[in-house]
Amino acid sequence: MIKGALAFLAGLKLLFERSELRALLWRMLGLLFLFMALLSVAAFWGVDYLAALWIPQGDAWYWQLLSWFVWLLALLLALISGAIAYVTLGSAAVAPWLDELAGRTEMISGQSVRPQSLPWMKLVIQSLSNSLRPLLGLLLWGGAALLFFWLPPVATAIWSYGCVRFLSFELIDTPASRRNWDFAGRKQRLNEGRWFYLGFAGLAALLLMVPLLNLTVIPAAVVGLSSVIKEPQEA
Repeated sequence: MIKGALAFLAGLKLLFERSELRALLWRMLGLLFLFMALLSVAAFWGVDYLAALWIPQGDAWYWQLLSWFVWLLALLLALISGAIAYVTLGSAAVAPWLDELAGRTEMISGQSVRPQSLPWMKLVIQSLSNSLRPLLGLLLWGGAALLFFWLPPVATAIWSYGCVRFLSFELIDTPASRRNWDFAGRKQRLNEGRWFYLGFAGLAALLLMVPLLNLTVIPAAVVGLSSVIKEPQEA
């Protein structure tokens, strides 16, 4: 897990160190900010909704402490859900820039680069379609969390783990697409490097909750994974 977190930090560092990568980052920031602003509003609406369902009623001295604890769990759950939506939609919206970002990173890393000639809209649709099967898996984790809905700590833990697993699929999408990895190939590699990708996606999930820095998470993840995935691209 530590190696995965360090790989993400290395990608973030490289993103700001190299001018050719920073140039692409500036291009996509406006669109990413728009998605982040809209989904943040939705996330905080979700906090109020969950808190109203979960916060207990009573006059005992410990109810106030319990209410604060439940409110924090509701906040965490809403923020993670908002982060998932942001990564899914944001990655698709800036997919062409992410593809170019991955190509430039591969050149910096000394890898052979297969230039992509797909039109802008096709890359966007490809990114969205690659999210469908992981989203089905996330729904299963969501179903498991609902079974423990009235036990907020358990529901939050299950949903958080499912979201981190989903983020692993989402963040690897651009490098995987450039290597023609299908869903089975991606799943195999994620399972083989389970702890690496949990550390990578786990740190990304935490940084998605940090204002301003969260705008750099998607491009930093692409840079980080494009640097460490050394497998030759398939024809």
